Amino acid sequence: MLDNKTLYIVVPCYKEQEVLPETSKRLREKVLALRKAGKISDASRVMFVNDGSSDNTWPIIRELHEKEPGIFSGVNLSRNRGHQNALLAGLLTAVNYADMIISMDADLQDDINAVDAMVDAYHEGYEVVYGVRSKRETDTFFKRFTAEGFYKVMKALGVDIVFNHADYRLMSRRAVEGLAQFSEVNLFLRGIVPQIGYKWTTVTYERAERFAGESKYPLKKMLAFAADGITSFSVKPIRLVFSAGVIVFFVSLLMLLYALIAKILGHTSVGWTSLIGSIWLIGGIQLLSLGIVGEYIGKIYNETKRRPRFIIESVLNDDKA
Repeated sequence: MLDNKTLYIVVPCYKEQEVLPETSKRLREKVLALRKAGKISDASRVMFVNDGSSDNTWPIIRELHEKEPGIFSGVNLSRNRGHQNALLAGLLTAVNYADMIISMDADLQDDINAVDAMVDAYHEGYEVVYGVRSKRETDTFFKRFTAEGFYKVMKALGVDIVFNHADYRLMSRRAVEGLAQFSEVNLFLRGIVPQIGYKWTTVTYERAERFAGESKYPLKKMLAFAADGITSFSVKPIRLVFSAGVIVFFVSLLMLLYALIAKILGHTSVGWTSLIGSIWLIGGIQLLSLGIVGEYIGKIYNETKRRPRFIIESVLNDDKA
């Protein structure tokens, strides 16, 4: 693998005009240092993917490419498609030029120095290298509790996922070509990548505070992302609904038997509280069950339409595939 040394660092960007100047500066230094050390080729690039930003993100990317086309390249999506689709667009574009591809966020929370260890692992024969957080001291208690709880729930539901890994990873060209064979519209790359197989390892790093700008994943989006991850990779929630239905059915049979016995013995009473409580309980269970089933039906609906996951408007890259 030592002869296959072209690295592309894919960075999805959505309204990142505040952080891009610093991000590009640090990534430029990293690419030049790795080139000098002989770990990557001179054809290696940083590929920013503009996810339909309405600010100056794309003009900044275009200016970076114009100034240093030998380091910076860009992909401009026709409209905002979301982080996972933008990341996939970058990966499937970069695979035409690169031997290894590292994906990372633009906010500088991912430790850029971990790139060295990832590249070293690639040269040792690993085709997928996951960046794993060593600790979560920069997170609030709520964020740490919910994030770690999410990974534990995913594991409990049978999803093959790397604990405390987001989307900071290195993939070989062969691994990305394998990823391209997964055609689902509902993307949850943290769950898809482990399905590829191939030899893999992890690199630990400490995640920093966001350098500038605002998080693109507020609580609402985080919850939606978690729901997508669970329903895209596990049918256990539906099985839990079935199990709950069976339990409620048998409990209702017991209650019916109790009511008949009470009627025969003449111990019936008004029972308004128990009646109202039962109605609300059963109604809540039904609505919850319909909601869970609806999530899966919605996934099926999106998959059957086979709409494109992204549309690329333009690509800035001086390399030819």
